[in-house]
Amino acid sequence: MSSRGVLVALASAAVLTSCDWYEKNTVQEISGPVPAGARIKFFNFGVGSPGVNFYAGNRKMTATLSATGGESPNGVTYGNAGDGGFYIAIAAGQHTLSGKIADTAAAVHDLAISNVTATLAEDKAYTFYQSGIYDSVTKTVDAFVVEDNFVPQIDYTVAYVRFVHAISNTNPLTLYATKTAPPDSGVVFPIGAVVAYKGAGAFTALAGGVYNLGVRYTDSTTNKVSRTGVSFLAGRIYTVGARGDITITSTTATNRPILDNTANR
Repeated sequence: MSSRGVLVALASAAVLTSCDWYEKNTVQEISGPVPAGARIKFFNFGVGSPGVNFYAGNRKMTATLSATGGESPNGVTYGNAGDGGFYIAIAAGQHTLSGKIADTAAAVHDLAISNVTATLAEDKAYTFYQSGIYDSVTKTVDAFVVEDNFVPQIDYTVAYVRFVHAISNTNPLTLYATKTAPPDSGVVFPIGAVVAYKGAGAFTALAGGVYNLGVRYTDSTTNKVSRTGVSFLAGRIYTVGARGDITITSTTATNRPILDNTANR
């Protein structure tokens, strides 16, 4: 075999090995027809939670790569999404969804620290949130599932934004977006209605642009959590999620309250 042939063969073997690992450990979003069933994505918003792999029953839905190309024992760490934030295909029906400790060196490896039983419908999308504050004694943390109820007919001249409340130690909140540039500079737009913990608001149309965001209690005009300079592009769909510990006042602490902005589409 020529040297060029050897290189091609080695490259092909590497690709096949990589694909085999991914097929065993996670399902990646690819172009082409959407598989039958439902779709789901996963977030670890549980403050103080160890890194986890997310499961549906005994099926591992997410895993992370190490620098050496094997599976990382870190799993999905706090503040991050499984599978890069992509939706994962899953059969429609009832599932027990869990976050299980990823660290292979830990005595509690594969211990489920969060569990939600949910019925997922055909052709619908969902998001699983590991949320609240991790209890290191009981090794448990909250979790919930919301349907990603997209607008049936998208107007590509506007963006769509919704709010998800994942902070366990705070009151119901409303998300507000303040435009930073003309037109409508300085105008404050409410994004949906008030949302309680473990709840999700409706996707709300908003002109594309840059906004300052804030969430407030229903009886207040003061932001409890804020974030500046967030871009929403027309034709895209976004979820703003509140996570963290509302009692933390530090502006740099990992567990401080934060507004996370993620594109659904």
